[in-house]
Amino acid sequence: MAAITVQDIRRKKGAGEKIVMVTAYDFTMARLVDKAGVDMVLVGDSLGMVVQGHEDTLPVTLEEVIYHTRAVARGLTGPHLVADMPFMSYQLSPEQALANAGRLVKEGRAQSVKLEGGERTAPAVARIVEAGIPVVGHVGLTPQSVHAMGGFKVQGRSDAGAQAVMRGAKALEEAGAFCVVLEGIPADLAAAVTASLAVPTVGIGAGAGADGQVLVCTDLLGFDLSFTPRFLKRYAELETTIVGAFQTYAAEVRAGTFPGPEHAFQRRSPQEIKRLY
Repeated sequence: MAAITVQDIRRKKGAGEKIVMVTAYDFTMARLVDKAGVDMVLVGDSLGMVVQGHEDTLPVTLEEVIYHTRAVARGLTGPHLVADMPFMSYQLSPEQALANAGRLVKEGRAQSVKLEGGERTAPAVARIVEAGIPVVGHVGLTPQSVHAMGGFKVQGRSDAGAQAVMRGAKALEEAGAFCVVLEGIPADLAAAVTASLAVPTVGIGAGAGADGQVLVCTDLLGFDLSFTPRFLKRYAELETTIVGAFQTYAAEVRAGTFPGPEHAFQRRSPQEIKRLY
């Protein structure tokens, strides 16, 4: 599979081809999604919840995103690699945003970076793009603003909220973002935003009208069957399979049936060992 570029992603919108994005946080998962032939891989700051067990994404540091992005990069040959800019890595100034975006590309081997926020984030996006680093925007439900939003709630339900989402998406496009993530907004609003932009959109919890879709790898694989948001479709229920495998392993170790002779190495034949000892 040839490496997918920013230009390839942009062309997909014009060609009417849906964009497939999935998150990954380590080499093993990256290797698997690479084999599946997805278009884009996101090292999201959702790693704070998925990998680290936090209740939100706010504790994630830039160094942690760099570490996970570098691991994911080693497992990819085709998909375009996007790294999230975590909370407070770009909010202070466009110059701070550029410096940290540069670290994600230079140290993390990301091919583009993603920033949350619309109009307020546009100056940082413009500065990063000006320096030659591709940017993915993100409007709607922006998890780094969880406290301001009063929780993980659908955005853009009111006329004022919908207009803010639309203005934010257009501001990001004007600032140079090559793609915009639409999260947690009504499907009709997502379709309207998508139609109004020349750049592609990727939705999560935003209906089928976006130019593509993104899901968290462990969510679509069913690693946690208690997590059941409306927007999620599970394509496997691996929690059951994985727990069952661990239980079987534990039972065999306790029963003394693992490891068997086929899992062991012998230096000499049993007869030679008997003579020696």
